[in-house]
Amino acid sequence: MLPSEKKQGSMLDRLTESVLRRIAGRTSRRDVLTKVGGAVAAAPAFMLLPVSRADAATAKPRPQSPFAAKAQAKDDLACDYWRYCAIDGNLCTSCGGGTHTCPPGTAPSPTSWIGSCYNPQDGNSYMIAYRDCCGQDSCNEVTCLNTDGDQPSYRPMANNDIIWCFGTGTSEMYNCSTAAVVGKAS
Repeated sequence: MLPSEKKQGSMLDRLTESVLRRIAGRTSRRDVLTKVGGAVAAAPAFMLLPVSRADAATAKPRPQSPFAAKAQAKDDLACDYWRYCAIDGNLCTSCGGGTHTCPPGTAPSPTSWIGSCYNPQDGNSYMIAYRDCCGQDSCNEVTCLNTDGDQPSYRPMANNDIIWCFGTGTSEMYNCSTAAVVGKAS
């Protein structure tokens, strides 16, 4: 060992010893044990913290249901249109309305049921509010029965078997159903 290396090593040893003696003079054994115990107890919680993964941002979610696997985003007059994953009834698009508008002469129900549908065009899932249009006889042009996420009637907010025309102020006669995008599903 060279004399300069020996001198540097001893200087590092003296500095380390000085710092450790200062710490030892200001803390007790209990204090050190408390901090070490707290770190050991908190260490498993670090596994629960959110982690940003680079590949997670680029990966598209996979369709999670048979309907989502065959859904399409081009023809809103077909029952396999992506917004119709939980619709049960006549399509307003075939009765003179739109995917989110009632046909002329009908009124939208004040309440709706919801579904979460996968859009194959952009790879995202969206919350869809299904609203019945009421006031005229059924048009019966295109009738669909899709049941993704359908819940029993004791969970009415996700049950597509209920006629939601009560409270419209007009006739409670069912005409068709719309499928309006509410927002992205998380």
